[in-house]
Amino acid sequence: MTGNIVGLALPIGLGLAALGSGLGLGKAIEGGMNAMGRQPEAIGQIQTAMIIGCAFIEALTIYSLIATLMLMGKV
Repeated sequence: MTGNIVGLALPIGLGLAALGSGLGLGKAIEGGMNAMGRQPEAIGQIQTAMIIGCAFIEALTIYSLIATLMLMGKV
C-alpha cells in the first residue's frame, strides 16, 4: 500500500517542481527584461545575473528529477 502511494506521489511532486520552476523562470526573465528596458547601459550586468539566477532555478528542478529517479528504484 505504501509503495502505491509513493509511486503516485513521486511524479506529482516532480510535476509540481517543474511547474514551480517554469513560473520562477518566467518571473526571473520578466524582471530581467524590464530592468534591461529601463537601464540599457547595464544590460551586460543584468543579463549575467539573470542567467546565473535561471541556472540556479533550473538546478533545483534537476535535483527534484534526480531524487524522483532515485526513489523510483525503491518503489
